[in-house]
Amino acid sequence: MKRSNVAVMTRMMGLVQPLASIMALAIGCGVAGFCCANFLPVVAVRAALVATGHAEGWSMGAFCAVLLVMAVARGVLHYIEQRSNHYIAFKLLAHIRDLVFSSLRRLAPAKLAGADRGALISTITSDVEPLEVFYAHTISPIVIAALMTLIMCVFLGSIHALFAIVALVAYLTVGVVVPVVTSRLSGEQGRAARDGAASLASYVLDGLRGLSQVLQFRAGERRLEELDRRSESLVGTQRALRGVASDSAASATALILCFSVAQLILAASLVGSGVIAGADALVAVVALMSSFGPVTALANLGSTLQGTLASANRVLDILDEEPVVQENVDGAKIAFTGAEADNVSFAYEDETVLDNVSLEVKPGQIVGITGRSGSGKSTLCRLLMRFWDVDSGEVRLSDTPIKEVKTASLRAAEAFVEQDTHLFHDSIRDNLLVAKPDASDEEVEAACRAASVHDFVMTLPHGYDTMVGELGDTLSGGERQRLGLARAFLHDAPFLLLDEPTSNLDSLNEAVILSSLEAQRGKRSVLLVSHRPSTMAIADKTYSMDSGRVS
Repeated sequence: MKRSNVAVMTRMMGLVQPLASIMALAIGCGVAGFCCANFLPVVAVRAALVATGHAEGWSMGAFCAVLLVMAVARGVLHYIEQRSNHYIAFKLLAHIRDLVFSSLRRLAPAKLAGADRGALISTITSDVEPLEVFYAHTISPIVIAALMTLIMCVFLGSIHALFAIVALVAYLTVGVVVPVVTSRLSGEQGRAARDGAASLASYVLDGLRGLSQVLQFRAGERRLEELDRRSESLVGTQRALRGVASDSAASATALILCFSVAQLILAASLVGSGVIAGADALVAVVALMSSFGPVTALANLGSTLQGTLASANRVLDILDEEPVVQENVDGAKIAFTGAEADNVSFAYEDETVLDNVSLEVKPGQIVGITGRSGSGKSTLCRLLMRFWDVDSGEVRLSDTPIKEVKTASLRAAEAFVEQDTHLFHDSIRDNLLVAKPDASDEEVEAACRAASVHDFVMTLPHGYDTMVGELGDTLSGGERQRLGLARAFLHDAPFLLLDEPTSNLDSLNEAVILSSLEAQRGKRSVLLVSHRPSTMAIADKTYSMDSGRVS
């Protein structure tokens, strides 16, 4: 979704409200600290004028004491300001991450099934981190710069109004014009850098997941060349951004020198015409030259803020995205008495996947679905799980339209084992306990025996406490599949949906799994998807699916 920079900043600032008191502390300390920094040279000039007899004032001891207090206070106040800003930033980053993962949970599984995984990972990680710049180095510096502009203009105006006018123009030019122009110059490059980083992350992740195929077909050199091309493109974009940042810094420095010279010329003119004293003119010039710190901080934001806002926009896209299927929290609780698809049609965008499909699964029945790859078998399982809603027709569980069933009750009634079983980088036991966190060791073992995987687990060095490698790669496809089936058995749902549960098994292990499913006959309903005739042998009823239709 395309949002204006103002809209993005407004949304991000809204998250600061619970920490408004700490933000006020940061701003207060920042203003007080810059007052100390800006007026240190002014006090020093006054001391020099008094020491040389050109002005009257405190004793040298008093001046030295004031200068010492201001110097120490500047350091302490700056520390408190930075500590407060970073506390706010890291607190809010944790909150934003929590919001992102909560949104992904709300959007899943449809979001995860269709999203570019690398881009999604980049948003979760790389796009959240730059928001620290906004919360720690953008909000309070803008407010501090505005307040310091007011303070310095009032002070300089007390000497002469023209000094205040020059200062105001200088502050607005350096603190507003420079960052706005820089932001516009780097706007597309900032977004391109974030998009390029996401694309690169996606490409790297894809290569790692398919590394075995890359090595098998000797495609490594081609992928490395493409990786180099994408990396060079990203580096080029980032180099252009750094160039804009350098130009911005150089322009700000040049403008500061120009306005300082202008103030000096103005002071000389006013002294020459007898409007003000030379001591006051010197104070005005020194005050302006020492007061650009707050607006210089804003000038440096121009080149970084666009990338930050681009990241924030991508994060807000996830937070604002509406789920394909809304969770039903007030629906009916069901006791499973069968499932039915009645003239169901469904399409992914413009591609029709199911066309007037009807089938029925009765209690305790094993129903098989056969068909070639891409015929819609897996999609039908996902519709029965209500990962998506049908375009037309109706899916019913226990004679209740699936939309009207409470989501928690629906998940308790069903267990879905997909062809590619995902295992977390954790122990086998913890991977199984995902299905039933409070399950006893006896229940875990019984589920594994039912899935014919217990004997295999006991051959491992640490049994059920053996760690599974990243993405389950330390196990074979068949072993992962049987653990997925054991997880479904442990869930103990009355309706079991199995998508190609024997595709990664040899004939012997297939027979063992089918024997396990045969033992479930009468205890639970099973929808069995497979292209193997041998697997369909245990089905009470078989549907054949082709091009989204059943027969």
